[in-house]
Order: sequence, then C-alpha cells, then structure tokens
Amino acid sequence: SASEASAAPSQPELDAALASAGLRVRQDGRVRLLHRDPPVLTVEDFLSPRQCAELRDVATDAEGDARAKRVGSPKFDGNSITVRTSTTWFCRYEAAVELLVEARKVLGLADGSGPLPVEHMEEPQVVRYRGGEQFSWHYDEIPPAQLDNGGQRIATLLVYLTTMPAGGGGGTAFRDLAAPGGGGDGAAERLTVRPVKGRALLFFPAFANGRPDDRTLHAGEPVVPGKRTTEKLVAQVWIHERPYEPVIPEGNSHAAAISALRNREKSS
Repeated sequence: SASEASAAPSQPELDAALASAGLRVRQDGRVRLLHRDPPVLTVEDFLSPRQCAELRDVATDAEGDARAKRVGSPKFDGNSITVRTSTTWFCRYEAAVELLVEARKVLGLADGSGPLPVEHMEEPQVVRYRGGEQFSWHYDEIPPAQLDNGGQRIATLLVYLTTMPAGGGGGTAFRDLAAPGGGGDGAAERLTVRPVKGRALLFFPAFANGRPDDRTLHAGEPVVPGKRTTEKLVAQVWIHERPYEPVIPEGNSHAAAISALRNREKSS
C-alpha cells in the first residue's frame, strides 16, 4: 500500500513540505510522507488498540446526548453529487481527551511556538461504514457562507479505528494524487491509504492563508459487502484557522476538556 512505500522524512524535510500549510508536524519516528505537494502524511500507531476501542465505544455505546450524538450522514449542502452513506457520532471533547492529547503531541502551531490549541478543533467525530457504504469524491473545505465559525478548515486528521482486510475496500483515495513508486508497469497509481487500526492520516484541505487546495479531492471507498466484511470505523477532527465554536451535542465545549487534557498531558 502507499504507506509502506513512503519515506520517513527528517524534521527539516517535513518542515519544507509543510511550508504552505497552517500547522507544524513533529517527526517522532512515526510520520510518513506519502505525497509532498500537496502534503499527505500518515502517523503509524497514532492511537493504541486500547485507545481505538475506547473511542469506538464512546460513539457506539452512547445513549442520548451523554458522550456523543448520532447524526446520520452529515455533509455540506450544495454538492448534490456527493454520496455519503455512513453513520456519524459527534463526541463531546471531554469524551475524546486521549485523541486530543495524541493530536497535540504531533501537531503544533506553524511558527513552532507550541502545540495546537484545542480551541481550533471541530467536534471530534466517529464515523462508521458498513458493507456497501462509502463517501464519494468530496472536498473538506467549508463553503464561503459558513466561514464565520473559525474560518476555513486547514487540516484533516483521520484516525482508523479498525483494520480493513486486503480486498475489503474502505481505503481513503485521492483522485488527483499519485502513490509513491507508481504501478508495476510504471504507470501512476492513485494514492490510496488503507485503514490500519491506530494509523492516522493527515492532509490539508486549505493553505495557511485559508485558500482551499482543490488537489485534495478524496473519497472513502465503498466497504466491500460479504461474509468477510469488517465495519470500517474512523475518528476525525478538522482543524480551523481560528477558534471554532462547537455546535453538537448541545452544550459541547472545549473548556470541559481542558483540565482533563492538562492532567493527561502531565502524566504522559
């Protein structure tokens, strides 16, 4: 797969690749650079199996508005050709503290002055795809009419909570980007990242200045139905230019997670 074929860049190489991005990524030995321009990266073992299971349980065991709210298949209006057949849970920040802690270990402010502020993160989400379900070609950028809350999304952090077997579908594909190494016949092979439990995928729907980067058009490939079908579960966090005001579930707030976040960071 694309991830195994990619290089582990040095910190200076990573900084150079992310020069036009709104974030800094810390190379701790786990970061792989799959595509340089636009930058697409993975972080291997971003979450442990225990962390994956706990985050999955936050969503799928949720009752009412306790820790997460189930909202069906949300997508921005205006792109009627995009097909999304999945189930999404919006999590309370305090129920996803370990995801936020791990994100701040790797992601920092572009000027290197500190870790990424939690206030720039959208509500953590868990998304489930069952056999036959998918999210067809789409952009993660926010339509101009909706930019008043936090500005543009400058980064997408996607964490796979399950591993999809070979031939099981569910990969994250970038329509216009070539995979490292290309195909066996020398032809360019489309960049596709296979879901592996605990692996994070990071890319940048917009530049640091908020201008959308349309080269990041991507899709969640259909999960192949059948006897060997494994549900695909992912956690995702979008990161904004400016502080973002959470909307779902009602009463969700960054502040509720701050003390737990600081305690967790001190102990790790």
